[in-house]
Amino acid sequence: MPPSLVSVNVSLPQDAVWAETGRTAMGKRPVSGPVAVRALGLEGDGTGDRRFHGGPEQAVYAFAREDLDLWAERLGRPIGDGGFAENLTTRGLDVNAAEVGERWRIGSALLEICYVRIPCVNFQAWMGLSGYDNTRWMKRFTAEARPGAYFRVLEEGTIRAGDAIEVVHRPGHGVSVSEMFRALTTDRSLLPRLLVVDALAAKARAKAEEYVARSPASTAEGVPA
Repeated sequence: MPPSLVSVNVSLPQDAVWAETGRTAMGKRPVSGPVAVRALGLEGDGTGDRRFHGGPEQAVYAFAREDLDLWAERLGRPIGDGGFAENLTTRGLDVNAAEVGERWRIGSALLEICYVRIPCVNFQAWMGLSGYDNTRWMKRFTAEARPGAYFRVLEEGTIRAGDAIEVVHRPGHGVSVSEMFRALTTDRSLLPRLLVVDALAAKARAKAEEYVARSPASTAEGVPA
């Protein structure tokens, strides 16, 4: 089966006493029919914490159905589409093996991978509220290094469940979503590698540049110290 979009999931922010800011948009639900993709995200979607979420470099979040199924097996309960608050539930391609800067054509929209999901306390609380064992959830999720990808919107358009996913550009530098995640979380020595990525999100580039500035002797393939 060719790569495709299983589900498009959205939610507007709602009051939640358990969320750090008192509001959350974690409860995303599948949408039937076409959904407009705009520079700041999907129509009908939002974020409850603009300090760490949202904006043009976190406009759309994708997570693979295969990874949801893996977690469902480990947690002992099914996980529905949108269950990890992803906007796009995909099937048929490894989101985490994709290169940062890879471009996907879905429907009439063109998206570019630029960042990764970093688990937060709201995610951990949401898992518990949804009936899953969320013990040490942030550490468990991080250890897996399969975070899913954030996209910027290069061309606005319309998408819907069932659309094919076409990879129309792969940069060729070899820095995957999983490697970027590990660089930002568990293995800071990988941070210089991120500097070969032209499409890198600004906040990730700042961390990589800061690391290199503090450690001038550090090198990475293709990145001078």
